[in-house]
Amino acid sequence: MSDSFSHSLRQLWTLDKFAYSFRVFLAFSGAIALSWSQDQIALAIPLFLGIIASALSETDDNWEGRVRALLVTLVCFLVASSSVELLFPWPWLFAPGLALSAFTFIMLGAVEQRYATIASATLILSVYSMINIEQHGGTTDGNFWHQPLLLVAGAAWYGLISVIWCALFSRQPVKQSMAQLYRELGEYLIIKATLFEPLRGVDVESRRVALARQNGRVVTALNQAKEMIFRRLEGQRGSRKLNRYLRLYFIAQDIHERVSASHYPYSALSEAFFHHDVLFRCQRLLDQQGRACKRLAKALLLRQPFEHGQSEQALEDLRASIVYLRAQRNPAWTPLLRSLQALGRNLATLEDQLSSAHNPDAVADQKDATLFNRSPRSFKDAWERIRLNLTPGSPTFRHALRLSTALLVGYGVLHLVHPTQGYWILLTTLFVCRPNFGATRRFLRQRIVGTVLGLVVGWALISLFPNPLIQSLIAVVAGVTFFANREKHYVIATAAITTLVLSSFNQVGDGFDLILPRLIDTLIGALISGLAVFFILPDWQGRRLHKVAATALTNSTLYLREIIHQYEAGKQDDLAYRLARRNAHNADAALSTVLANMLQEPGHYRKKDADEGFRFLVVSHTLLGYLSALGAHRGTLTPTEADADIHAAARRIADGFDSIAASLTSRQPIPELKNEQSALMVIFEQEPAAAQDDADDERRVIQTQLLHISRQLVPMSEAAGRLVARPDETSNAMNGVEKDAGNVSERT
Repeated sequence: MSDSFSHSLRQLWTLDKFAYSFRVFLAFSGAIALSWSQDQIALAIPLFLGIIASALSETDDNWEGRVRALLVTLVCFLVASSSVELLFPWPWLFAPGLALSAFTFIMLGAVEQRYATIASATLILSVYSMINIEQHGGTTDGNFWHQPLLLVAGAAWYGLISVIWCALFSRQPVKQSMAQLYRELGEYLIIKATLFEPLRGVDVESRRVALARQNGRVVTALNQAKEMIFRRLEGQRGSRKLNRYLRLYFIAQDIHERVSASHYPYSALSEAFFHHDVLFRCQRLLDQQGRACKRLAKALLLRQPFEHGQSEQALEDLRASIVYLRAQRNPAWTPLLRSLQALGRNLATLEDQLSSAHNPDAVADQKDATLFNRSPRSFKDAWERIRLNLTPGSPTFRHALRLSTALLVGYGVLHLVHPTQGYWILLTTLFVCRPNFGATRRFLRQRIVGTVLGLVVGWALISLFPNPLIQSLIAVVAGVTFFANREKHYVIATAAITTLVLSSFNQVGDGFDLILPRLIDTLIGALISGLAVFFILPDWQGRRLHKVAATALTNSTLYLREIIHQYEAGKQDDLAYRLARRNAHNADAALSTVLANMLQEPGHYRKKDADEGFRFLVVSHTLLGYLSALGAHRGTLTPTEADADIHAAARRIADGFDSIAASLTSRQPIPELKNEQSALMVIFEQEPAAAQDDADDERRVIQTQLLHISRQLVPMSEAAGRLVARPDETSNAMNGVEKDAGNVSERT
């Protein structure tokens, strides 16, 4: 029984939201205990609001960094709440101050995500201050500092708990982020395995889109893990446990490059080997390796040994299948078998990486284990980031202007209509108005549904349990529920925070009087947010799709150039190479995100852009797969003089992609590249001028990869051409799109 209980606790500890929710529980419980011990239940409300704002401002860091962030947050909170207290009686001063502060805080988010989080929480606390003053009849009761200090005290109380927790369990978030990374890698491997399924009539393009979307999740997990490790390595480079996580991160990076690799068009492989089991062997091995990644994630969380051996037999079966096919001596299979052998070697190396993950301490340190620091290095650097975003073309600027205008309109509406508890309009606007239409529409719908659900549940609970102590406990449970669900289940989170409001305010007044005003205010705030994102500098994704696509192609080209440099100078996983690889995947993920947001927009605004965007995404992700395969084979050959022509031709490919990207960025006609592609294909189809040995086979594989990359020039130019086409051109071009789509799918 004790073992079962211990196992349950360990499972609970592995949940990424458990520690966060438990800290909130401690903070709420302390606030309730203080208010009841002082026999002043009214103290709980400002303390609760301060705790909520502080928890929303929390960012990941080591404990020293969290102390610095907490001090900055508390200063911002004190200034914001004091300003609200000072200007509240004068609406004509309050209104421009509200709009200006909202614009300023949102623009601060251009510096770094941590600044954006603190700025957003400060705006939320400002509205909480308005609600708190309104609860006291719109006056300060002769004590100007009383309410601001209570709000800041609640924030400081949660911040203290957070700092202590971080000092005690500093590596737990790193472990959880690393486990999340390997889970996402495992899912990517499993989806990639479906591409090898030897079936006819399968919608390969939809699977490629799903793979590209999952790649975005892997990239997000990689970035999150890197940032967590980087913040803890500052000043602690010699920490053995942190270095262990750093090695696991580098292993994950290498696995990601290898699993992203594409060695040959899957349709050609499926057609040639449809009646053989080799593709099934590839599929089974990838699937087994994906499940191994998920087991590794679980072992990391539960501190259990990771035993990896289930996919070793699958690897041996794949090798045997390739040996059998080579023994058939079919001349038509020769180029395909080279690619299959390269795929087998790549998967074997991936298998070795997975095997080494059970004891990362035994893995040799990288010569260059530097992580790129994306934080601003000085005040000048921070200001430069803000200055570059002070333009209508910046999504941050547009969101700042949109939100400040929406808050100003909401403030005017509440004074015009004089609804009871009118400042909930501003709070709803603040939570619902998002940087793009798709996110705003999603949060608008969820906010309304969650509010209605919360009002019904809250009404039932305060009716069934009129005892103030029980209602206080309900408020604590509701607050914890909000923070446990606010990222993944926003409807439940909204219902929980609404229940907290009703049960808390019912102890200092009549909570039933809040039900109808809260519903009306939510509807008004949601309406203002929806109109703002639709009419005030609307950020329709189609308007910048060509630029995002150009960025993806530019970063893939830089990745190609860095790979060529590695072939010339020798393999070295230095910062320059890893940064080029990461930027290419980040840009590919950003393109996938833009297209996902575009699908949420009204059909009139996305028109055919989404379809053309997904076609471009398929070609772009295919190119990234071939680049990853080329990168995975670094270090297998010693450079010779005969390779110089191949490297020069590879740079011509990069020049071609650069010309496409430049035309995409400026929305100019895409250059014709059919002749250049044909010339490059002739170069890469030539047999290597070397002896017939293993090195010769490896050169053929590399030339084959470059051949596949060069074959993407025309599909890429065609996909880019449809993105830059004007509406009248698009309507004419669309007549041939359906016919071209099959050809593009076959090429990719």
